[in-house]
Amino acid sequence: MVDTVMTDNAFKAKDIGLRAQKKILSRMASKNVAKVFIDETSANLLDNLYRLTKQQYGNKKDAEKLVKNIIKIVIKLAILQKNNCFSEDETKKTDTFYQKFLKLQMTIISFFEVDFSFDLHYLQKLINEVHQLLKEIVKNHLTDKSLTRIDEIFNSFSDPQFLESIFKPDGPQRETMAKICEDLNKILEQNE
Repeated sequence: MVDTVMTDNAFKAKDIGLRAQKKILSRMASKNVAKVFIDETSANLLDNLYRLTKQQYGNKKDAEKLVKNIIKIVIKLAILQKNNCFSEDETKKTDTFYQKFLKLQMTIISFFEVDFSFDLHYLQKLINEVHQLLKEIVKNHLTDKSLTRIDEIFNSFSDPQFLESIFKPDGPQRETMAKICEDLNKILEQNE
């Protein structure tokens, strides 16, 4: 973690409090804790992402780990934003991140709803752009372990076999992807 507790030999209670919040909440990452920071639609989205990754990889443990990592990162981002921890440059990048993330959500919905419109390279490029922006924003605020979690999340969702499988019009994940797109549409409507 790049943040320090001591600045100019001055004790910073806010820094200690922020570190404690991130540490405690990351250890308690569960759906119940997430509900404090995540609305019902987002919780449904996480449940459906769990189902999707479990179906795709056939591994309950890895699917649970992936969703827990998402929850931990979302909670930490919420804490950082709530405590106005981002610099002016990071705040500008946050705006760009939200725009790119919105574009990613709309692209996923479009690729799902319009048969044979799926473009693997375009989607991977967009996922990578969102990934890199997020890391640039949080690199001065989160530990290497948290940055590794971010990498694991984005690497899982940008895997070509995974992406090709979930966008097949007759694929086994079609029903789960329909629920995910429904959740994404609700989130987009809520944020208009």
